[in-house]
Amino acid sequence: MFRGDFLLEKINGIVWGNWLLILMLSCGIYLTFKIGFIQFNLKGIFKGTILSKGSNKSGDNTISPFQTMTTSLSATMGTGNIVGVASAIIIGGAGAIFWLWISAILGMALIYVENYLGIKYRTTLKDGSTVGGACAYLEYGLKCKPLAVIFAFLCIVASFGIGNMTQSNAIAVSLKSTWNIPCIVTGLITAILIALVIMGGVKRIGSITQFFIPILSLLYILGALIVILSNFQDLPKVFKDIFQQAFGFSSVTGGITGSLIITSLNVGLRRGVFSNEAGLGSSSILHSSSECDNPHIMGLWGMFEVFIDTIICCTLTALAILVVDVDFSSLDSSTLVIKSFESGLGNFSGFFITVAISLFAFATLIGWSVCGETCSKYLFGSSGGFIYKIFFVISIILGAILNGSSVWIVSDIFNGLMAIPNLIGIIVLSKRLDLKIK
Repeated sequence: MFRGDFLLEKINGIVWGNWLLILMLSCGIYLTFKIGFIQFNLKGIFKGTILSKGSNKSGDNTISPFQTMTTSLSATMGTGNIVGVASAIIIGGAGAIFWLWISAILGMALIYVENYLGIKYRTTLKDGSTVGGACAYLEYGLKCKPLAVIFAFLCIVASFGIGNMTQSNAIAVSLKSTWNIPCIVTGLITAILIALVIMGGVKRIGSITQFFIPILSLLYILGALIVILSNFQDLPKVFKDIFQQAFGFSSVTGGITGSLIITSLNVGLRRGVFSNEAGLGSSSILHSSSECDNPHIMGLWGMFEVFIDTIICCTLTALAILVVDVDFSSLDSSTLVIKSFESGLGNFSGFFITVAISLFAFATLIGWSVCGETCSKYLFGSSGGFIYKIFFVISIILGAILNGSSVWIVSDIFNGLMAIPNLIGIIVLSKRLDLKIK
């Protein structure tokens, strides 16, 4: 490892240390009590979101609540839902999945409050532009514009990393290893396709994601279910391993191992945050483009998003891996997923996983472009948004041909730093929630 990478790893270890995970957990627990445990009311969440008559209502310059949810899902349902889950199991064992669930449950509270405040403090300026999401509640709710500016800057940098170059690199590497397609070719084609999507504005993005994301998600869910059902007889053992290892029970020693608890907890919580991004503020930016002006309803859409992303898709990936008798100790994340899916999909598994990783990564590019563009407009006006999109497209090509290790580390750092101003805002402003929920 180069010295530069070593220093970046050290910084990343500090940013994503236990202190940040404890902070996010504490905020999640506090807000769960504050909102009255409504993330457990699945009937209410479904009734207020996909079963609502207003879910497809949009305006001239806004998109429908359903489109904002699919756009937000496009940002979160990236490679983390596949190789990220596999990595969590390799490092933290089956127990990491239990803590990933805990992260999702608490994350639903965080993301509810983010989206609630993002709509509550959404403001239309004199020039007709709109400020919503984290920038809005930090400036107009918390009355702290410097904190909003810091958040916007961090989000822009993170969008070029975790939302751009790491994703284009994942697409390029996958296609190179499976079909030997040159990385530069993949980068150019991906850049052109993304340009065609994002240059059309949020309306075009919403129209594409409302069809693209549900179909992509359903196909992946179907593939995972085929693998799970092909080995359904082992499901009881899988769930037993998840709960036992989550609390440190070692099948080797027959006792409780403290290091196993710590590793499973740390990895599971960390992967959960990476998967759904609850607490980072990115969801509030995307949901602020909605036609809906009801903060509670948009908060429920955020909860539904985390439910689909982590509780459903990540869990199915985990079960598809754990239900198959594969020795994953010597495998990398991508190979582990392919080997696991072979039990249900046969030789088709390599093709399936490559396509799934590529399409999920492509979707992440779309979603994060909205986050970065919105923050660029906030800092530099409408011209800043256009310039941002040009650099975003160029970065896709660079990401495809560069070594992704340093990019991943820098991306993690700025992604984690986004949480600090955001958590300050939502905790301080949580006392202004009006939770007269029917």
